[in-house]
Amino acid sequence: MTKPAPGPDQPPIPVRLVTFNTHHGVGDDARHDLPRLATLLASVDADVICLQEVDRYFGERSEDVDQALLLSRALDMQLAWGPAIDEPRPGDEPRRQYGNALLSRLPILISDVHRLPGSGEPRSALRTMIELDGGALWITATHLTTRSAEVRGTQVAALADLHTEPMDTGVLVGDFNTGPDAPELDVLRQRFTDAWRLARARDDQAGWKFWQKDEGLTHPAHSPSKRIDHVWVSAGVAVAGAYVLDAEGASDHLPVVVDLEVRSGV
Repeated sequence: MTKPAPGPDQPPIPVRLVTFNTHHGVGDDARHDLPRLATLLASVDADVICLQEVDRYFGERSEDVDQALLLSRALDMQLAWGPAIDEPRPGDEPRRQYGNALLSRLPILISDVHRLPGSGEPRSALRTMIELDGGALWITATHLTTRSAEVRGTQVAALADLHTEPMDTGVLVGDFNTGPDAPELDVLRQRFTDAWRLARARDDQAGWKFWQKDEGLTHPAHSPSKRIDHVWVSAGVAVAGAYVLDAEGASDHLPVVVDLEVRSGV
């Protein structure tokens, strides 16, 4: 897909974005450690952070805390929240929730949550619009099902429908639970481009595995063999760089960082 060049008087707007499945803050050591996660995220110096598998008062596995709020405070970033699981608890206790969180150092102008089709574990998409200096960026963050390619296909179609024609500076990010070439992502490829392949610079955690270099593998964190954590960009967004970082034991996934160039004047 060819990216339209910005006009000579309107340089693109840089935005650093991270997507990361946090495994509810539990790392390879089976320990819930939110400060470890916050330290890792702070080190990236991102403008926007999209997180999957985030708990809010979910129970013992994450010490029954509001992870989304605590992380937003630790990083001094605005918060948008998109629950996939949302259940009442007895009395006046806060609701038991689990889903997607978006943290931003840029103003969040719009935030809405959309249920995705499919049975089994509920899935949702968190759609936001971020204000930029001279433009705007639509971001939809999600975590797709593991149940079947067919169900993922219906979920991907629903995601694509959330981005209408005027929203041509937009990205879809998250844990897709399948590779970027999967047939069920065909509808996505018709309107979006895989940021990893579009990036002018790439780096990952292949290390000595030279045959896997620059493949962007993200799971499992200790020895990644799958690229299931993606960033997809629409026509108004270019990609200067894409990088898979060391999770430093904070999750069973690796975080993906993309340096976006958003067309201005939108």
